[in-house]
Amino acid sequence: MALRSGLTAGLRFGKYSCQHMRQAAASSTMSTAVASEAAAQFGENSNKGKQRRRHLVFDNRTGPSLQHFLTQPLEAIQGSGSSTAEPDQVPYMSVTDWGQGRKYYVEVYGCQMNVNDTEILMAVLNKAGYRRTTELGEADVIFLMTCAIRDKAEEKIWNRLRHLKSLRTKAQPGQAPMVGVLGCMAERLKERLLETERLVDVVCGPDAYRSLPRLLSLRALSADGVANVMLSADETYADITPVRLDANKISVHLSVMRGCNNMCSFCIVPFTRGTERSRSIDSIVEEVQRLSQQGFREVTLLGQNVNSYRDTSASDGGNAPEDGGELSRGFSTIYRRKEGGRRFAELLHRVAQVDPEMRVRFTSPHPKDFPDELLYVIRDFPNVCRNIHLPLQSGSTTCLERMRRGYSREAYIELAQHIRDVIPDVTFSTDIIAGFCGETEAEHNDTVSLMREVGFDTAFMFAYSMRERTHAHRRFQDDVPPDVKNLRLREIVETFHTTAKARNQRFVGTYGLVLYEGLTKKHGRPYGSDDYGHKVFLDIPAAMHLNPGDYVRVHVDSTTSASLAATAMEKTTLAGYYSN
Repeated sequence: MALRSGLTAGLRFGKYSCQHMRQAAASSTMSTAVASEAAAQFGENSNKGKQRRRHLVFDNRTGPSLQHFLTQPLEAIQGSGSSTAEPDQVPYMSVTDWGQGRKYYVEVYGCQMNVNDTEILMAVLNKAGYRRTTELGEADVIFLMTCAIRDKAEEKIWNRLRHLKSLRTKAQPGQAPMVGVLGCMAERLKERLLETERLVDVVCGPDAYRSLPRLLSLRALSADGVANVMLSADETYADITPVRLDANKISVHLSVMRGCNNMCSFCIVPFTRGTERSRSIDSIVEEVQRLSQQGFREVTLLGQNVNSYRDTSASDGGNAPEDGGELSRGFSTIYRRKEGGRRFAELLHRVAQVDPEMRVRFTSPHPKDFPDELLYVIRDFPNVCRNIHLPLQSGSTTCLERMRRGYSREAYIELAQHIRDVIPDVTFSTDIIAGFCGETEAEHNDTVSLMREVGFDTAFMFAYSMRERTHAHRRFQDDVPPDVKNLRLREIVETFHTTAKARNQRFVGTYGLVLYEGLTKKHGRPYGSDDYGHKVFLDIPAAMHLNPGDYVRVHVDSTTSASLAATAMEKTTLAGYYSN
């Protein structure tokens, strides 16, 4: 029975990363076989001196596999008479090997999810005895939380790593800090990071932050790099309370689901962050309640495909909307959708009920997951902001087909109009890619014309950047010349600014509600944000004193394509403003 348990554990571990990765590298114990191999590698490396470096790497393709559970542990299992196959303690991985007050420094690049991930890993490191420093020169360990969505984002990290290497070579012997790469680049480029470039000591993927203290301990035992980039089917970090990067901020990002199933042909996310899995509604609501008690005034629910949220745990549904799992009309998926579970409409409903004075936003959604139940929640709760991110990517049906987006130009326009019918004062933000594989001039023109027809208040616009391992990388050619991409991107940007500036004119002379956030870092100018996703610069009367987190009624005086300028009229509350 014990042997069978051990074999089962080995099979599950070798095939996927869920439970047994955490037992092997993220919990306080590790398989004796894995530990023995690691120790053997370290001893061999120290004896061979300048020979080729060897690294301990945990990932979904190279191990640990079944052989790790069939070598040394078999004798122990057969001779022990035990009915369970519990992994042994690793002598050199005790708590005393951990932080002991060592300082870490973190630089964050990329999206809001990386900010949230950083706050999770800070909680893990702090519990293990490490302390955060905001001074690079004080750090014993330097972490870069990385983004792999575009080539330009990765190049910025490579340049930073080379700069850090030059600093380390100048340090006194034994005093050079370790360098770790975290996040999406970790999974995608682990071999280059550890072997080819040799710029880092530790590589840790998005689903492996629990193992980070032990990875640091392993690294301290040898001159070799260590990596854990295994992807999980169930890790959500729901039980970890994040340590906020900026405790003085009044807004916070909260991860509610991780991963993505959409497999858009241009996107690397499913390969760096794995498949979709969601936290339970109850755990999210409890965290929002804590955030409210701590004085936060705005929470943004995060997910790579946040509105495909699906909670399969057993908990009380209360009086939340029924179902809410239908696809938007005219939209489809390339994967088989799972039925059942509690959907995003219910989550948003429950979160909005926590505190009527706390604003609620969410990002990043997919247009396919906007059932009417979700739109009704946005419409009916004043504290749910009226800005919806509706990623377009392209306005051409044929280009959207190559992108595997699951909708046509006509379906997108119809959805946008339907949302406006339900929520008349809604604003849209979007993502647009210029110069995707095979994009013709006519397809580009379709994008520009759709931008004018729908009218976006905010847009994130980029030239296409081919990513390895994606569907586009396997099937298409990145055949739009760079100068053509840049020319098309310039036209897209100009079209956005022209239409957004014209749209924002409708706010001039009106009154609105602004959440005051403080002073801008560069010019010390008072600012806040409105319900529609605009940054609002404020003219505050001398007699009025505002603290970050205050709501203020404003009169809009002027606008640009990206912001509003307004005069603060009076302090108010969110509920009070909308009750009048």
